[in-house]
Amino acid sequence: MINNIKTVFSIKDLENLSGIKAHTIRIWEKRYNILEPMRTDTNIRLYNLQNLQKLLNITLLHEYGYKISKIATYPEEKIPQLVREIISKRNSQNYAITSFKMAMMNFDQEIFFNTFDWLISEKSFKEVFKDHFLPLLKELGLLWQSETITPANEHFMSHLIKQKILIYTESLQILKPTKTNKIFVLSLPLNEIHQIGLLYLQYEILLKGYKTIYLGESMPIENLQDLTKHFENITFVSFMTVQPDRSVINQYVKSMGQKLLQKSNEIWLMGNMTEHIDTKVLPERIKIFDSMEETISML
Repeated sequence: MINNIKTVFSIKDLENLSGIKAHTIRIWEKRYNILEPMRTDTNIRLYNLQNLQKLLNITLLHEYGYKISKIATYPEEKIPQLVREIISKRNSQNYAITSFKMAMMNFDQEIFFNTFDWLISEKSFKEVFKDHFLPLLKELGLLWQSETITPANEHFMSHLIKQKILIYTESLQILKPTKTNKIFVLSLPLNEIHQIGLLYLQYEILLKGYKTIYLGESMPIENLQDLTKHFENITFVSFMTVQPDRSVINQYVKSMGQKLLQKSNEIWLMGNMTEHIDTKVLPERIKIFDSMEETISML
């Protein structure tokens, strides 16, 4: 269930979230007593949220040059204090991802906002998305698949990232387009709900000076066809992450071509499911892109 919040973790979960091998975590426990796991009747280690938070802090200190033997001698309250000092110096390359993970596991939006504010004071939004949000989202997908995090964790973080994309997108939408030779219509196929890639691509298109019309998730082709009556030179953009199903995707793309490619319109497709499209029979004005970077380079 989406509201089933995870508060107990296996050692494999800790490995997935911290990047520290389970074998190393066991050694640190045995040699330095850095964590105090609970144990089941069959002697399997289990960890609470405090254990996870401590390990993530220790991982950050370790990456910053502190030796585990030294960290183990510190009083409990000194570890987060040292982490805060590193953050305040803005010297830690790995701080942002670790901090976003802590925000996710604690459902703490204040940590998210503080981390984002720190990043955006140093970088453009484009750089923050590329250097931090994109790697984080890829990692969240793997953590969710391995059941290290729950859908509640993933939805919480995804929503906060969407919120930031929308804020920066709005700042561009109020500007008059500088390029009027085409218009971009962005939507997702029926039953497709993964919006973040499409939302961010809209930001990049606006950044290039084009007008966009964002229609969002689960949009029937017939409704897209309505826009061909109002605009010319439309580029229809869609992400196919889990839909349409591979058994019908070629028929779906064929139908898109028949209904949307009037005059000089184009269709741009991205996402995991596009690998099942038979490119040998694609019309010239339907383009498939392997990555966000490749799509952006075409703008």
